[in-house]
Amino acid sequence: MNLTDAIHGGSNDPGHWGPSVVPIYQTASFSQATAQELADVFAGRKSAYAYSRSSNPTTGALERRLTQLEQGVGSIAMASGMAAISAVMLGLLKAGDEVVASQGLFGGSLTLLTKTLSRFGVCTRFVDASDTDAVTQAVTDRTRLIFVETIGNPKMDVPDIKALARIARDAGVPLVVDSTVTPPCMFKGIDLGADLLVYSTTKFINGHGTAIGGAIVDTGRYDWSAGPFEHIVPWAEKVGPLAFLAYLRNATYRDLGSAAAPFNSFLMSQGLETLCMRMARHCEQALRLAKFLEAHETVSWVHYPGLSQSPFHERVQQQFGGHGGALLTFGLGSKARAYTFIDAVTLALNQTNIGDAKTLVIHPASTIYHDFTGVQQQDAGVTEDLIRVSVGLEEYQDIEGDFRQALQRVKEVHA
Repeated sequence: MNLTDAIHGGSNDPGHWGPSVVPIYQTASFSQATAQELADVFAGRKSAYAYSRSSNPTTGALERRLTQLEQGVGSIAMASGMAAISAVMLGLLKAGDEVVASQGLFGGSLTLLTKTLSRFGVCTRFVDASDTDAVTQAVTDRTRLIFVETIGNPKMDVPDIKALARIARDAGVPLVVDSTVTPPCMFKGIDLGADLLVYSTTKFINGHGTAIGGAIVDTGRYDWSAGPFEHIVPWAEKVGPLAFLAYLRNATYRDLGSAAAPFNSFLMSQGLETLCMRMARHCEQALRLAKFLEAHETVSWVHYPGLSQSPFHERVQQQFGGHGGALLTFGLGSKARAYTFIDAVTLALNQTNIGDAKTLVIHPASTIYHDFTGVQQQDAGVTEDLIRVSVGLEEYQDIEGDFRQALQRVKEVHA
């Protein structure tokens, strides 16, 4: 990630008059001088803004910055990470199509695939995405995309993105990668073969828990003119590698009304400026905390891909430059002990978000995955004793001290 691009990228809109930050265009619509000019905007003959549900200068600056950082061909910022994932799915799939997806997805993504898209005739084949052979065996002639997370949340598994890209290429379908937990400074999807990147920008890109947002980046690697998506081929003839994003903006994105709010886009752009420095500290502190927990007598197990004994350690070196991310999970042997720990922490906050400057903890089995079956929870790596931690930016000794006293409380209560 180029720090200069993170700070200055995407701010070259000719409508700016020298501000040091991207202005907030907090407006629903934009005026044109004549009826013909507005008609030309709608027809695509004139490049201008008409309605913020379709495009907005503040959001456009964020999109250009993300595109620049990912070295892609284009981006669309959306109202949330789930809006971004939903737009990709709805933009590519129809009844009878199949998705090959990781078992260890975030709960919202699992719900989208199992409870929403399934109602419209889309079948998902869930596999252990870290097992490349399992992914290969799941692909059929009905597969239309492969969907994985760079690091499973909360399973903490790491798929081989380069290998999955080859599988997708052989099948003639795009590899869609949710890179929420490994934002641009950690992971360069285009270099490993990812076709579409999606994010919840709510998380590390924002970095402060102040806004909800999402984004889609097309790396330009997939040939939309040759794939099995007949509805996108005409766009490929018009705009080449921008075909899918053009289709989304003029159809799915427009029709769903899931545009990013201008003020939220402003906050995301601000977050991008410090992302790389924040992620370095997040990752450093997560590794230190994982090692502390691993050595603690009260802790049953720890999952963090940056640990040297993790089965995914080598992939972390290859794909993320040795940085294991800011998330970790650990177990305390029972739900009761997990609850005692969460109730005892005083610095860490019991919240469902991740990627905040503050350290956050949650019990996924009773919250995010509470309405999943036991088998579904097991496949997603969720156990009754599991606690997920999003390691923050506080002084490390304060984080460790908070966890140390909470673990002592667990030991006292459950002696």
